[in-house]
Amino acid sequence: MHSDALFVSAALAAEPLSPTFRGLLMRLAKRPDSLASIALAGVIGRSWQVRGLDEQPLYGLDAPTTRRLLARHFPGAEWLPSLKPATPAAFDDAIEMDDVLAMLVEHLPPGSGEDGVWLAHAVATGCLGDDHLWQDMQLPSRSHLSALMNTFFAALAARNTQDMKWKKFLYKQLCDRAQIRVCKAPSCSVCSDYAKCFGPEE
Repeated sequence: MHSDALFVSAALAAEPLSPTFRGLLMRLAKRPDSLASIALAGVIGRSWQVRGLDEQPLYGLDAPTTRRLLARHFPGAEWLPSLKPATPAAFDDAIEMDDVLAMLVEHLPPGSGEDGVWLAHAVATGCLGDDHLWQDMQLPSRSHLSALMNTFFAALAARNTQDMKWKKFLYKQLCDRAQIRVCKAPSCSVCSDYAKCFGPEE
C-alpha cells in the first residue's frame, strides 16, 4: 500500500466513534479554513457515504480529475477511493444536472480556474439531495453556502434579491431561462407556498 494510503487509513481510524468521510477529508485538508475546501469536503464526503468509494463523488468529473482535486485540496486522499469509470447509472437520480452545472460554470468570474469549476460540480451534486442545499453539501450553516455563492458565483447570486432558498433559486433560474412557468401565483409575494421558498432553513 502507498505510504499516503497508509496515512489516510490511520487518519480514518483516528476519527471519533462515528467517522465520516467529510471529517477525514478535513483532517487532510491543506487549507482547512478555505470555503472551497469545506464545501468540497462536504459534498465529496456525503457522496462517498451514500454511493461508496468506488463511484465518482462529483457529478460530471472523471476519475483522473477527481484524484487531482483530492491531491490539491486533501493530500493523501487521492489514494483512498477505488474509482471506477463513470456509468450512466452512477447518478441515475440526476435530473437536469447538466443544465444546473452549465449555468453555474457560465457564471464563474474570469480566472476562477479549476477550483471554480470543481465547486460548480459540487453545488450541482449537492442539488441531488433531499434537504436544504447547505445541508446536502454538509456545510456548517446556510451562511456558508451564501458566502460560497456570492464568492464564486457572484453574478448569479446577485439575482437572489429576496434571499430565496438556494436550491429552489437555482431551479427557478433554469425555468426562467427556458421560459417555463411552474409557480402557482403571478408573484412570489402572493403565493401560498411562499414560506417553502423563503422561510428559514433550519
